Amino acid sequence: MNKNEILRKIPQVDEILKNEKLSDIVKLTPHDFLVSCIREVLIDVRADILNGVANDIDKDNIIEKLKEKVSKKSKRSLKKIINATGTVLHTNLGRSILSKKSADAIIDTALNYTNLEYDLKSGNRGNRQSHIEKILTDITGAEAAMVVNNNAAATILVLAALASKKEVIISRGELIEIGDSFRLPDVMGESTAILHEIGSTNKTKLNDYVDAINDETAVLLKAHTSNYKIVGFTEQVDLPALVKLGEKYNLPVVYDMGNGLMVDLNDYGIDEPTVRSLVKENADVVLFSGDKLLGGPQAGIIVGKAKFIGKMRKHPLARAFRVDKFTLAALNATLFEYYDEKRALESIPVLNMITISKEKLKEKAEKIKKLLVDNIKDVSGFEIGIEKVKDQVGGGTAPDVYLDGFAVTIYNKDVAAEKIERKMRAADVPIIVRVAHDKIYLDVRTIQDEDIELLVSEIKSII
Repeated sequence: MNKNEILRKIPQVDEILKNEKLSDIVKLTPHDFLVSCIREVLIDVRADILNGVANDIDKDNIIEKLKEKVSKKSKRSLKKIINATGTVLHTNLGRSILSKKSADAIIDTALNYTNLEYDLKSGNRGNRQSHIEKILTDITGAEAAMVVNNNAAATILVLAALASKKEVIISRGELIEIGDSFRLPDVMGESTAILHEIGSTNKTKLNDYVDAINDETAVLLKAHTSNYKIVGFTEQVDLPALVKLGEKYNLPVVYDMGNGLMVDLNDYGIDEPTVRSLVKENADVVLFSGDKLLGGPQAGIIVGKAKFIGKMRKHPLARAFRVDKFTLAALNATLFEYYDEKRALESIPVLNMITISKEKLKEKAEKIKKLLVDNIKDVSGFEIGIEKVKDQVGGGTAPDVYLDGFAVTIYNKDVAAEKIERKMRAADVPIIVRVAHDKIYLDVRTIQDEDIELLVSEIKSII
């Protein structure tokens, strides 16, 4: 049979759609998407015939290829992964994991109509910020609060509302760069505020602020260097001194803290200011992220004096940067846990992972090691061990803090660790690991208890 005769035997799209073996897929798959997949498969079949790879038409094989194509193309690109890196706030892996209550709040909000902008008491239009302001002021001690979609947006909104076309004084040592090459001066520029740098990279004194204040000054800005530390011959002006200076010249002091830490973690080696402490030190405005040490969804949270928050609410950018109902639901549920700090440490995954004891981490490592050994004992060459490691908080927070932890290691002298790592990334549920000394390191701090059996199953399939 020549190639042209074989090509004429290729089934039509409609014929394939009527195949009984595809009845379930036809019912569950959007028609146009399925047709597109069929055409792609038929193009491959035609190419195999022309290239001499196939000498006849196998309709059953076409159906199987189509099922694989539909399965592969219908998978979501944004998927669950297992974080075995030991970095709690891994920006590339989505930063903070939400608590179960926060996730439930999102689902409840998604499946139902809500009073997002409806005042149930008056029957009139409401304000979405009302769902979050009360709880934020309760737990931070601030007069007022509002939420936008991330901390960069919060920075732009604050400066646009308080310092448009006016000067904002900031120390050179605090002109931070955040992830993906976004720099504070560039973000500030989008607000139309005018950057006025003072001091040097390593030293800024109170007199530097005093000398810079002029008729065009609108804001004194302090940015917490949460993703780096300057040590050695250094000096900076602390918040209380800056607040006194702001009061003297009637200028608002804005503190961009970034990390959103709400509870004191000094006992766990994390020496960072908390939102409450900054409010207590009388900062006029404090802004921070929701998905870092706060442990909630992505958001830019602004708390402070009512007269300044009021200006931000009225600014046109407030609507452009507003958050949706899912963010509000998740954030509200997260913040509720902070009414009881001890409870927050247990129920908010980020805080729980940071404060978990070494004893519990070792127990988890031993459990994973045993399960792996039991599941791959018939496979030669693999060595499973446990090693002490240093984990990180991550997410641009506490850059000089390393947490004592444990990792389960996988080693095979005949198989490169990089090859195993690639296989792990390509698994149905990808496993993201560290590679060092030609070993795979599974840092147990960030492996969720409910994912341990899944982790072992995926590794068994790979090995």
